[in-house]
Amino acid sequence: MNSHDSPTAQASRLVAELFPDALGAVLGGSAAQGRAAATSDLDVAILLPDSDTSRREVIRHEGRPAELFLTTLADVPEYFAWDRARRRATLLFVHAEGLPLLDPHGHLARTCAQARAVLADGPPPLTPEERERDRYGLTCFMDDLADTAPDQRYEQLALADLTLGKAAHLLTAHHNAWTGIGKWLPRRLLSADPARGKALLDGHRTVAEHADPAPLTAAAEEVLDLFGGPLREGYAQRWRP
Repeated sequence: MNSHDSPTAQASRLVAELFPDALGAVLGGSAAQGRAAATSDLDVAILLPDSDTSRREVIRHEGRPAELFLTTLADVPEYFAWDRARRRATLLFVHAEGLPLLDPHGHLARTCAQARAVLADGPPPLTPEERERDRYGLTCFMDDLADTAPDQRYEQLALADLTLGKAAHLLTAHHNAWTGIGKWLPRRLLSADPARGKALLDGHRTVAEHADPAPLTAAAEEVLDLFGGPLREGYAQRWRP
């Protein structure tokens, strides 16, 4: 791939052609980290004038899919707060770790600095109610997974996914670290806790390849031990319709 066809060059052309009034733009995701395949989409965050509308769009440009995070300057603080509350910080990471494409007035530099500051503070801690709810949820998934027979593959695989996801959520929260979904879940998990994270991922793979849930349930229980152990009887939750 020559420089003209690089993800950075493609993203720059996209911004110039489709958003001539943009106040700043940054390329994030795998493309910014040099991990993109030829068919990978482009994650591009674009700062817009306040006369425009904040939104998220998926388009195809020059034959390549692109996911656009379009935010007006006035909406940036609100969107960053929302992104932090989700604990995944997708938009924050795009700005904090991405490759600048356009910044004629310095708005992007200031926005990226703000994103890095929010990321450095970490996600919000789990509330006591969230901790107990997630602890109970992981216990249920772990117990159900341990009870599946080797020939119950549909149930086993579904429960393995749920166990991994809930355990990853709790383990990253324990370390005040960001979580993720899709390909970012293992990346964030290994970054937050290389040993326990790898045990969870290896256990999940063992279920998929060998129909053996024991390593994953053991790894999940190790995560639960960080929160007081499995939670079964005694759990209560207020419920309002």
